[in-house]
Amino acid sequence: MDDYDVDEILQQALDRLTVLADINSALAGTLEVGEGLRRVTRIVARRLGDWCAVDLLAGKGRIERISVSRTESGLQPHEEQAFLPLPPGPAADPLVRVLRGAGPLLLTETDLAHDDREESQTRQVSFAAGATSAVIAPLRARREVIGALIVSRSGDHPPLTEHDLPLIGDLVQRVGLAIDNARLYRQGQRVAERLQRSLLPELPEVDDLRMAARYSPSLATAEVGGDWYDSFLLPTGQTTLIIGDVTGHDLKAAVTMSQLRNMLRGIASDRQEPPEKILHRMDVAQHTLYPGTTASCVFAVLRGPDTGPWEIHYAVAGHPPPLLITHDGDARYLEGGRSHLLGVTTDLARTSAIEPLPARSTLLLYTDGLIERRGETLDQSLTRLRQHAAALARETPDTFCDELLTGLAPDSTDDVALLALRLPGADSSENTASRAD
Repeated sequence: MDDYDVDEILQQALDRLTVLADINSALAGTLEVGEGLRRVTRIVARRLGDWCAVDLLAGKGRIERISVSRTESGLQPHEEQAFLPLPPGPAADPLVRVLRGAGPLLLTETDLAHDDREESQTRQVSFAAGATSAVIAPLRARREVIGALIVSRSGDHPPLTEHDLPLIGDLVQRVGLAIDNARLYRQGQRVAERLQRSLLPELPEVDDLRMAARYSPSLATAEVGGDWYDSFLLPTGQTTLIIGDVTGHDLKAAVTMSQLRNMLRGIASDRQEPPEKILHRMDVAQHTLYPGTTASCVFAVLRGPDTGPWEIHYAVAGHPPPLLITHDGDARYLEGGRSHLLGVTTDLARTSAIEPLPARSTLLLYTDGLIERRGETLDQSLTRLRQHAAALARETPDTFCDELLTGLAPDSTDDVALLALRLPGADSSENTASRAD
């Protein structure tokens, strides 16, 4: 073996490592299965063949084509189908063989020509038309075959050989593990979301008041968070409006959130004191029962007769300010009643504030996941929310909340909780007065 042969072997080894590094980077950049596999097929088609596809077993004896990529020189695939049934019993079709545990299989031009004559049920989605060589490799997760990766070459490209099988074997091992991890992540995310939603209350039905609330989990983590909203009637008949956020994004934060929410309910129902007094009692109880935890919160009480006028008496503990939007689209933040986070100290005084609420106006309470964005100042975030909410002033509370989530938090890296209150207008007030008479 001369120096040229050694250099060629080293270059081939370096090329293989580069391909695997590119695949690892592509898979590490997303936990969404479809996007990850699209990245993989693009790299494989460009670096190993001129055409690549990934098929996954979809249950009920079906194959699902998740992604297919080709280079400019690669031939078009046959007519593709999203799903195709697997033929029952033994089958000579190479894709079916791989999905049943064989492989990786190297197919030569002779094999592919013979497979064309067989008119296999899966042939039309297995390879690019006119492929001169191909490899079908099984994708495995926890020792079970979950799909297959197919790479082919055509035209004047040198055919795939046995020397390519080790690299493709390493590649599919990484892809199978990534698919399994993504599925486990999504499963954990769904469980976390169900747990979080089970801890949130139903909103009360109060005369002509209209309320809507939303909780949207973070898309960047499968862990539960500490965001919550709440509303209930006090013994006096007044309506409370509460939003809060316990520090942390884990099971402990979610459990603490539920405990603090219930504790706040109990204190408010028993004492019926001004909001700043309620939050002070909450602070004392939190320091005693849950030392070391912190949370932000807005505690508000809606006051006024059924026919209006109405006002909100509120206190803010380290939380973003409530937003008031009039029916005409004027929007402003309620900046009063601000004090420190819950759980920090019991020595500092808290304050509260009272604001009038116009008829047909909307009051929005929200957590910081709705507004905070990387590279953006808080003032910019609050301005964006105010402008967006003002444009939705006349929408129903449900549409109002949905549009805010869609427009401002489609891919938020934090949990988001919203609580919106819509006050009745003159017509509703007159109807309520008539019913009272």
